[in-house]
Amino acid sequence: MATLLLLPGDGIGPEVCAEVRRVAAALTPDLKVEEALYGGASYDTHSTPLTDEVRDQALASDAVLMGAVGGPKWADAPRHLRPEAGLLNLRKAMDVFANLRPAYCFEALAGASSLKPELVSGLDIMFVRELVGGVYFGQPRGIEDLADGQKKGFDTQVYTTSEIERVGRVAFELARGRTNKVHSAEKSNVMESGLLWKQVITELHAREYPDVQLEHILADNCAMQLVRAPKQFDVIVTDNLFGDILSDAAAMLTGSLGMLPSAALGAPGKPGLYEPIHGSAPDIAGKGLANPLAAILSFEMALRWSLKQTQAADALLAAVKAALDNGARTRDLGGSLTTAQMGDAVLAAL
Repeated sequence: MATLLLLPGDGIGPEVCAEVRRVAAALTPDLKVEEALYGGASYDTHSTPLTDEVRDQALASDAVLMGAVGGPKWADAPRHLRPEAGLLNLRKAMDVFANLRPAYCFEALAGASSLKPELVSGLDIMFVRELVGGVYFGQPRGIEDLADGQKKGFDTQVYTTSEIERVGRVAFELARGRTNKVHSAEKSNVMESGLLWKQVITELHAREYPDVQLEHILADNCAMQLVRAPKQFDVIVTDNLFGDILSDAAAMLTGSLGMLPSAALGAPGKPGLYEPIHGSAPDIAGKGLANPLAAILSFEMALRWSLKQTQAADALLAAVKAALDNGARTRDLGGSLTTAQMGDAVLAAL
């Protein structure tokens, strides 16, 4: 029996994960769903955002789906014990190096985008973000006192050839199943790590993927092009920092940050980590206002990529589309449905 580990986390995480649990019970009754404390909730109970037991439980699962972590409640905790540190440590432990972040605009939501409908109608971009390297993990890092009384904060951006190659392969392989086009985004004009990124991607393309169209783009230009003409993109591969920023910007093209799922994948046969890309939204936590569709669509990605239940994934994607076509909207989409009512709408469509 396949196992899905739910890590609801903090803020609205428990609310959106509750809807995932309902959908899983209806769609995949044979799936074993486990649940554990994580993030700030774990810190409050265990004084750490990720216990060794939960880490091992995640590694033993077939897929892990988390809600959200963090919030102002834990702002004064030591950095290595903040909820976000639990997320980074889990990604590192699972070695989920390729973060797939689709920016897909459902036709019913084209008018909800901050851009003109004609710019986003039919939008379907796949971001492939390197997830366990770069500036978020590079050493040395810290804040130190200077002799003149000032302080200096520093982080180190580090990438190796193998780290770039393995995420590049994911992007090129995905492109072959889509429109066969990859944009590689970096800052090779001002960063040595960006220059290496461009060189390695260029060599990998020539050696293994000459059939795929490759274009290099500076990350700042990529940000501009995402709001100028987003449908020029198919697959965008980029590093950890730029992938974080660019995919969040693209989220608003689709109507709401509450609509975007993500998958973090490692080596074949290893569990994937799935999560909505929205935050914990503590200002609306517990009010039933959160949009659960990003979490539900993260479950759809888990079904497709880790649990190997393509038919169920197709059915769930169709149900979300049908619910939206029928006018189901939470507040972020201009409607008035509660979190549970949006879950009801998806279940009714199923």
